[in-house]
Amino acid sequence: MFWPVYLAFKQLFPAGRISFFTLVSITGVGLGVALLLVSTSVMGGFGYQVERMIIDTQGEIQIHARVLLAPAQMEEIEKVLAVSPQVAAFAPYAAGMIMLQYHNQPAFSMVQGFDWKKMQKVIPIERYLTVGSLADMDNDSVILSSILASSLGVKVGDAISIYSPLILDRLKKNEVLLPREVRVAAIFHIGHQQLDSSTVICSLRLMQDLYGLQQSLHGCNVRLRPGVNYDAVADALNRALPPYASALTWFEASAEFQSVLKFERNMIFFLLTFIVVVAAFSVMSSLLVTVVRKTREIGLLSAMGGKARNVALCFCMQSLIIGCIGTVAGLIGGFLLLQFRDDIVRLIAQATMGEATFVKYYQFSSLPAYTAGKDVFIITVFSIVASAFSGLLPAWRAARLNPVEALRSEWHSASPARGRAEQNLPQWRYQTVRANECGLRPGLRREREHSRPIRFWEKYTAEPAGWSWPAGCWWVVVGERTGAPA
Repeated sequence: MFWPVYLAFKQLFPAGRISFFTLVSITGVGLGVALLLVSTSVMGGFGYQVERMIIDTQGEIQIHARVLLAPAQMEEIEKVLAVSPQVAAFAPYAAGMIMLQYHNQPAFSMVQGFDWKKMQKVIPIERYLTVGSLADMDNDSVILSSILASSLGVKVGDAISIYSPLILDRLKKNEVLLPREVRVAAIFHIGHQQLDSSTVICSLRLMQDLYGLQQSLHGCNVRLRPGVNYDAVADALNRALPPYASALTWFEASAEFQSVLKFERNMIFFLLTFIVVVAAFSVMSSLLVTVVRKTREIGLLSAMGGKARNVALCFCMQSLIIGCIGTVAGLIGGFLLLQFRDDIVRLIAQATMGEATFVKYYQFSSLPAYTAGKDVFIITVFSIVASAFSGLLPAWRAARLNPVEALRSEWHSASPARGRAEQNLPQWRYQTVRANECGLRPGLRREREHSRPIRFWEKYTAEPAGWSWPAGCWWVVVGERTGAPA
């Protein structure tokens, strides 16, 4: 093993155990990585859940028309969709705004009318029904979203009144059009606040009557085959569709909401990256302390022939090792938190306001989670790179240490009185020589009868890995008088 790497491991794990500074540094990096992973996964889960909700209620692609589509124009669009191999099913629709009234309680909502047979192949609405059944649907019945039905106080089987913009058009012509009385056949709950609070689904015939469309339509919802690229299919359809129609993906149709969700996710990720940055500064601080504590050892390494870049590499390897171990520990901790996230939310709900109240006000009792491989890769790379860069300053400080000054500072710091007494000693020149070259014996200290007076020395019975010195050789640091007393 290359000796800087060996020394890096020995410094972090002396005698086979983990040091306190190493444990604190690894814990800081691990906590930052775990929080980043949990936050991105939860936000990704909300985004993925919203995506599935929108696709299940609108399809992957919507065909919008700049004008009302006559039956002949709709047939032309359906021919284009029928020949596309990526299209699994499609259903024409008409949509608009209406006002509902029940016992003098009004509510405004969006209404969508579908051909029931075609709609069931595109939109699996039965999956979201909480009360009622599609078998009870006809041209005089509707399906209400859960929050809308709750705000009106409506139950399945109740009759409600629908006011459409066609009433205003008839009033301008001095005609009176009475509101349409319909029956509530079912109630659905999707889990999306916007869809659950203001959505009405009815038959295509009823919607055309409410708006006076005759046989005209507004567009078409398209369901694609699994694994198909939405954007590529939309581009292909736009090239094949007539000029009065255009294809939009589900993301483009709800671009404003998606941009807000993406912005929130990116801001949370940006803010939580500061935790990893703070952990990197903690690693830097601990390594700087190590440089100060190991000044004598660094000086000896340089005096024994160790190059400055190898000394610097030793500290860079320490920060890299801390970053790698902390990242792995953080990923394991983050995935464990995600595994038990529902239990954690339940405990928080029970300890604060009660689970029922928590669900009532926050609209969820479990957290969705979706972990993308790209997010894990970004978190891993960012954490390791930040930790590695935190070792540059300590490495630079260690590489700049003068071995003579390092050893002299250690000698003075060992005994302040002795340091003051030696201020009047002659100047010395230090060098590393083999013991047999200066006649030294192991255990010899400050004997003046030798040709080279010894100020202090250290012995090494084992040579560092990768060095080409003879095995078992004694190496000493000697001082030689070079001038008058300072």
